Amino acid sequence: MKTRIALIAHDKKKDDMITLAGEYLDFLKGCELSATGTTGGRLINELGLAVERKHSGPFGGDLQIGSLLVEGLIDCVIFLRDPMTPQPHEPDINALVRACDVHNVACATNLSSAHLVLSQLQARANAAA
Repeated sequence: MKTRIALIAHDKKKDDMITLAGEYLDFLKGCELSATGTTGGRLINELGLAVERKHSGPFGGDLQIGSLLVEGLIDCVIFLRDPMTPQPHEPDINALVRACDVHNVACATNLSSAHLVLSQLQARANAAA
């Protein structure tokens, strides 16, 4: 079974997401990816990844990802958050992170934790191959 990963990045973190995904490109190509609007578009256009795009976060994309997570269709969330900029959809963000906690789904919210999670998932996939 392919690892199912959700990729989300606030505006000031989108470049970091592209760099991060580029570092794990071969691994991510073998995963089922979901992403919010602009982040998904950049992953598709700049890295050639196959991504199921949801709405932009402020328009319900975070909630769409949360719905997949609750249904057991997401194994991991990489959500590069910008803690210095207020977000108009902060309640949706909090609901998504809470859903990760409730359903025991790994949620990396910064580059350091994202590297730890992705490297572990990649190692596990390599060991299974």
